[in-house]
Amino acid sequence: MNNLQTILPTIISNNQLHARWLNTLSLMENTGARKISACEDPATVTYIILKHAAEEHRHAFYLKKQIEKAVKDSCPTYADEYLVASNYSKYYLNKLDVEVSRYLKTELNLTGKELRFAAYLLVTYAIEVRADELYPIYQSALDEAGSKVNVKSIILEEEGHLEEMINQLKQFSPQWQLHADKAVAIESKLFNDWIIALGKEVN
Repeated sequence: MNNLQTILPTIISNNQLHARWLNTLSLMENTGARKISACEDPATVTYIILKHAAEEHRHAFYLKKQIEKAVKDSCPTYADEYLVASNYSKYYLNKLDVEVSRYLKTELNLTGKELRFAAYLLVTYAIEVRADELYPIYQSALDEAGSKVNVKSIILEEEGHLEEMINQLKQFSPQWQLHADKAVAIESKLFNDWIIALGKEVN
């Protein structure tokens, strides 16, 4: 995460760039929320899945509202010009989903509903592990810069999400940790690509 620690102060010090960064995080939270909703089974959807989708949508909305503290009336949509590293930001979650699904098909021969649910568990777990690192680093950079923007409420909820995902994964498979580690390895590569693209744009 060292690169992120170097990039964030540069982003925060430039209000326009900071607004686009917040909008990009909002886009990613919104993509996550929509992916959770897409894998819901109409009949068997659980309280935890509904709660999780609702909280991710709320994070997307909350980050949108924080933009006002950086630049008023900016970043009205998720169009490319209002994002940072737009291509990587838009496709990061989709690529993660595709690669994790491919892994599950090959390793566990899953298809259909079972594949969708298993992919939801592993992708969401990998994203929560990342969120538990990214948001505290971002908050620390915000504090350092004396910014009015804050993401403390998101940090608290993401910690709860990770616990919930681990509980669901334990029910899913006795080898859950093996599969979860694979998902995290896939995510780490995609995240590093995103950081490189981010660094190029910021610098």
